[in-house]
Amino acid sequence: MITNLLRVLPSLALSVLPLAGPASASPSVPGATAVSAAPVQAPPTGTNVPLFQALTWIEEAPEGPRDGYSRTQFKHWNKGLNPTDGCDTRKEVILAEALEAPAIGAQCALTGGRWWSEYDQVWVTSASSLDVDHMVPLAEAWDSGAAAWTAARREAYANDQGAPNSLIAVSGSSNRSKADRDPADWLPVPADRCKYAADWVADKLRWNLTADPAERDALTHLAEACPATTVTFEQAP
Repeated sequence: MITNLLRVLPSLALSVLPLAGPASASPSVPGATAVSAAPVQAPPTGTNVPLFQALTWIEEAPEGPRDGYSRTQFKHWNKGLNPTDGCDTRKEVILAEALEAPAIGAQCALTGGRWWSEYDQVWVTSASSLDVDHMVPLAEAWDSGAAAWTAARREAYANDQGAPNSLIAVSGSSNRSKADRDPADWLPVPADRCKYAADWVADKLRWNLTADPAERDALTHLAEACPATTVTFEQAP
């Protein structure tokens, strides 16, 4: 449960940021804003919303049972935004995020190219070394509300290219390290943590997904360490 918004010095080092744990208590600070775990309803869109404010719009709830979950409950990858280009959603994301465009061959085979993997801050020079990660993993989405969705909505979630970084091309090793864990149990390298927190919160708001208490605590620590970070989102149709 989040109790008080802590004033955080800008010099706070992200490298010592804990992955989980309750927010520590602090004296009352003039100008600080109290944050309640009970959210008000999120607006349909938000632009440059402070991370702490955006976090109040995510409902806190225990994770549901994972009974019945499998990745096949989320049909992916589908034919993408252009069903006639021969590239599925995964390939379309990889192409969109290339900093040096690869050559496109038959059946969307990709050769060459260059990508920046945000999670581990490394260059990737082969499309075959990339994974396209769901910012909020499929299993986490299932636990946070997607178990009650229709198959069509789960497919839309799994192939969502309607918002930046709902899907993100990263190195295969960093994606395997993350697996299906939320910010209470896994974070990228320190240089990416503020952006990662904003993208995670934006994705949860976009799809109206809940957060469990440990996850909210971890996101609170991130917000404390990233006082200038903002969130931009648009709720999914």
